[in-house]
Amino acid sequence: MFDVIEFLYFLVALVIALTVHEASHALVAYYLGDPTAKLKGRLTLNPLKHLDVYGSLIFLLTQRIGWGKPVPVNPGNFKSPVRDSALTALAGPASNFILAFAVVLPWKYVGVYMPDAFLKIFQYVFHVSIFLGVFNLFPFPPLDGSKILGLFIPRRWHAIYAKYLTFGVRYFVVIILVDVFILRDFFGFSFFYYAVSFLHEWISAILFLGT
Repeated sequence: MFDVIEFLYFLVALVIALTVHEASHALVAYYLGDPTAKLKGRLTLNPLKHLDVYGSLIFLLTQRIGWGKPVPVNPGNFKSPVRDSALTALAGPASNFILAFAVVLPWKYVGVYMPDAFLKIFQYVFHVSIFLGVFNLFPFPPLDGSKILGLFIPRRWHAIYAKYLTFGVRYFVVIILVDVFILRDFFGFSFFYYAVSFLHEWISAILFLGT
């Protein structure tokens, strides 16, 4: 049975995690010399600046897939385009793991004294942040992991890698649609859900037990 209250908690947590994720891209890009995101008003924690209208509507309709507004980055402004693009991309998932660490501390140590609503939000932010961070580390464009991959690609293969970043998006869209709407619905198995859930369990345990 669909629980509206739980879904609202999830939405609040998703907006918080997504906002921190995108703002971190903008912050690191600006620090590394690219002011594009700042000039576009993306160096902010205002969630309205980071939500994509179509991505948000599709998520509300499907409750499975959606997307935020990508942060504009101009690699030409970086001293080392491949390295700095990778660091800018890494900032998103890293910020999600840092956010998860930040909320697990009050949840673990003073959660029993919090109002139920506050505790719920902390718990949802913790789990959603980890899911978002892990998912974005997959090396498929347009996910952050595809740009982080550039750190490990030999220079002689950069032309092929550039084509992968450009044309790989269409294949990823097909893969994710098949995985989410066919494999999961008809066969009860989703590769991405399984992989993300597995990594989420480990990271959650490390953060929760290690604090």
